[in-house]
Amino acid sequence: MPLRPARCYTHQDKPPYTRKEYIHGIPPPKITKFVMGNVHIEPEVILKLVAIEKGVVRHNALEAARVISHKYLASTIGDQNYMLIIRTYPHHVLRENKMMAFAGADRLQDGMRLAFGKPIGTAARVEPGTVIVEVRTYAKYIDHGKEALRRAASKLSVKTRIVIEEKGKK
Repeated sequence: MPLRPARCYTHQDKPPYTRKEYIHGIPPPKITKFVMGNVHIEPEVILKLVAIEKGVVRHNALEAARVISHKYLASTIGDQNYMLIIRTYPHHVLRENKMMAFAGADRLQDGMRLAFGKPIGTAARVEPGTVIVEVRTYAKYIDHGKEALRRAASKLSVKTRIVIEEKGKK
């Protein structure tokens, strides 16, 4: 079955579903690396992508944001001039009550009876002020860092803003 749209999971008021020791069959997060670039950099500025509203960001959206921002930064300023960090981890398990959509399916499914759902993926719950992605770089590359975070924000399902910190100041 294809992936449901993000709007099905973006706003949830239910408690988080995170106790993985009791949940079987959870697919692993698609995020392959959480820290990219030069890990030994002495950054002059830290750019942060901060959530403005409460919401849920799926693991495939976090991976898409990571890929597009890493690709942009690597091609424009080079791998040695930045460090990209994904700061949120998808702990919340998403469930789906799968329904069949073919002729005669009404004899095979129960509708909403016992409709708890099976795990289909993971997501990160974000509150206002949560840092989702962080870029550490030199002051001369600040515009490229902003553009990378802008591109990453286009992949996320929550409204965000970019916060710039100079190293040594908070």
